[in-house]
Amino acid sequence: MGLQARQLYLNLPVKDLNKSVEFFTQIGFEFNAQFTDENATCMVINENTFVMLLVEDFFKTFTKKGISDTAKSTEVIVAISADSREQVDEIVNKALAAGGKHSNEPTDHGFMYGWSFQDLDGHLWEVSYMDESAFGQEG
Repeated sequence: MGLQARQLYLNLPVKDLNKSVEFFTQIGFEFNAQFTDENATCMVINENTFVMLLVEDFFKTFTKKGISDTAKSTEVIVAISADSREQVDEIVNKALAAGGKHSNEPTDHGFMYGWSFQDLDGHLWEVSYMDESAFGQEG
């Protein structure tokens, strides 16, 4: 049996922590105050998945590499699932209303529906719904 991590912490650099917290709060995410200070915050995706938003100067203390210029390149696409097509649209529309930018147009593959946005720092977020009832059924 392979490695089974108990929790996932994704670390993303941000320019303005307060603006990022406000942005993601407007979308509907919550934060763990125990892991929040002037340098970082812990955004809760679910009970085992978290996104650490780190001020760029603090983020740089964890790597010898430069930070990607999100206006020119992409290092990661954060993909999260939604409970329905409507929730996909709701999340992306909230992100756009809160100051996010369009990324790709919605894609509809019948059993899978997705849409994406860019956050305030240009990180790409893909929100998708998959109809699991479309799998495993015999005609």
